[in-house]
Amino acid sequence: MNAAYLFRLVCLSLASFFLVNGIAGAATALFSSAAIRSAQTMRPRPAARFLFILRMVPSVLGVTVVLGLCVPSYLWLEPQFASERVGLACLLLAALAGVMCSDSLIRTAQAIRTSARLKKEWRHSGNDTLLTDQESQAVVGEKATVIQKKEPLLVMSGIFRPRMVISSGVLTELSKEQLAVAVRHETAHRESRDNLKRLLLVLSPQFSPFANGFAALEKTWVTFSEWAADDEAVQGDSQRALSLAAALLRVARMGKQARLSVLQTSLLSADQDLSARVERLLCLESLPMENARQTHSRAVVRSLCLIVCAAGLVGIPATLSSVHRLMELFLR
Repeated sequence: MNAAYLFRLVCLSLASFFLVNGIAGAATALFSSAAIRSAQTMRPRPAARFLFILRMVPSVLGVTVVLGLCVPSYLWLEPQFASERVGLACLLLAALAGVMCSDSLIRTAQAIRTSARLKKEWRHSGNDTLLTDQESQAVVGEKATVIQKKEPLLVMSGIFRPRMVISSGVLTELSKEQLAVAVRHETAHRESRDNLKRLLLVLSPQFSPFANGFAALEKTWVTFSEWAADDEAVQGDSQRALSLAAALLRVARMGKQARLSVLQTSLLSADQDLSARVERLLCLESLPMENARQTHSRAVVRSLCLIVCAAGLVGIPATLSSVHRLMELFLR
């Protein structure tokens, strides 16, 4: 495989990704308002899941088309001694895709660096503690890094091995019941892998360079993920809902929280609507919780179906041949 052959493959892959991601992303942004209205009729966890999938569809579809169709068809049917030149349109789209992906990678690197810096500071200034509540047995076995500061800090930090970080000021300010339900809120973020989802959202590029057409979708996802964590923390118990509402107000009165990484979930951050969360908790009704095993089984079945469909599509020679012909026209 010579350099020219590889260069054509890279250009075609980037240009194809730009087209697929751009078309799907533009459609997603166009119908995002309708999607948000639809999500508002759902319970928070399914709504958050729906919006997250919708936001990730353009990028996932673009990567799937490139890796599942474009690259195999090019390697299979394009002779390595071919001397076609890459067309101007293909070069332009490849350059735009490169700028777009580079921007996402830079933002991701910055977020990871900020998260790593904060984790290092907390590790050096804090002590690992086992949070216990022998009366309610609410948070027994939950490990946390306790830092000796009065700032309002209760954070789930980390992507693959999340660790709770809490300030001594929050431990002093909250009662045992309030602390227990606040810790449940953060563990709900960990169990739903919200930090990993945040990483994928940052890593997923926009549908055009320097655009932010998914801002409303992402902001609404954050809102529903917080509401879902609230629901899973209180589990329909009105007394726990009151305790969590009181915890939110007490933490908010402690002052402004320091700037965190976008990859870290906090009990209360500056960009959240505190009044809406508190009002919702005060009016919270008992809701049936999803069976975790059933939800996991459905997710596994859907994933297997997608893998089987993708494998079948890639294995059809006629499909790869058609894709290669389109790429030949695109290359000129």
